[in-house]
Amino acid sequence: MQTPLVFLQGPWKLSMGLNALDPADWLWLDERFSAETAARAALVAERAQEVHAMLPEAEPAARELLALVLDHLVRYAPERAPASLPPDLPPLVALATLAQEDFCLMQKRTDGRYALTGAILCFPSHWHLHEKLGRPMAEIHAPVPGFGARLGGAADRFMASIQPDRPVWRANWTLVESPELFHPHPREPIPDLSAENVGSRLWLRVERQTLRRLPETRAVVFTIRTLVEPLAEVVHRPGVAAAMAARIREMDDAMAAYKGLPAFRGPLLAWLDRLAEEPRHALAQEQPALGRQHGTP
Repeated sequence: MQTPLVFLQGPWKLSMGLNALDPADWLWLDERFSAETAARAALVAERAQEVHAMLPEAEPAARELLALVLDHLVRYAPERAPASLPPDLPPLVALATLAQEDFCLMQKRTDGRYALTGAILCFPSHWHLHEKLGRPMAEIHAPVPGFGARLGGAADRFMASIQPDRPVWRANWTLVESPELFHPHPREPIPDLSAENVGSRLWLRVERQTLRRLPETRAVVFTIRTLVEPLAEVVHRPGVAAAMAARIREMDDAMAAYKGLPAFRGPLLAWLDRLAEEPRHALAQEQPALGRQHGTP
């Protein structure tokens, strides 16, 4: 299970970026399972009103979702399947320690639009669950520059058409000043950044998201698996530094501001450009020696 680096796939554009999902690959359970589910349990115990919310109409869908997750664990990760659950535990709260994903329920309203009716959201990225509960897709994504004009209609049509046997996944990415997974608060300024230290003071935060329809209640389940890695480790993989620098330059000012890039864009690009050039310099130094070995003047 590798962090999906979608910025390697080509020029920046605002799109849904949906991919077919193998149901067996729905939930990602990895070596961080124990630590992350312990953190989620602590959040539920200490900050329940911030990480869990559900409208009354979401109760049947929440119970169907819990049953689906339990079935998935029995099929694909039996070592993680619980022997039993407390009978009075709310279904979405139960999910907090069964998986590393957050779960959101979207249900069709009388006006035909899909709205957020319930969620367990332990690892938010700069947003608060109570501000989004009950709101339709367009309002939830209103802060995203260009969403309404470019994706609003397509997103609504997709939500109406998704079928239980055709789940999908997508991913997004941003750069953050902290590896903290529970991150509902606004971005914080990072003082004294330079091209020399920016790599050690930023983290790549990726959300691997899936969407699938529940067959009985017809609610749409939106999962969010949050992955955070030190930026300095990520960019040393082949092609990453150059691709990230290209995507950052391709973003318009509004999207760059939404991602918080202006605060560190200059030092970051200088650092990424230098890393992207290093393999070229190394190759240039090797080529003369290789030529001499083959008798080339």
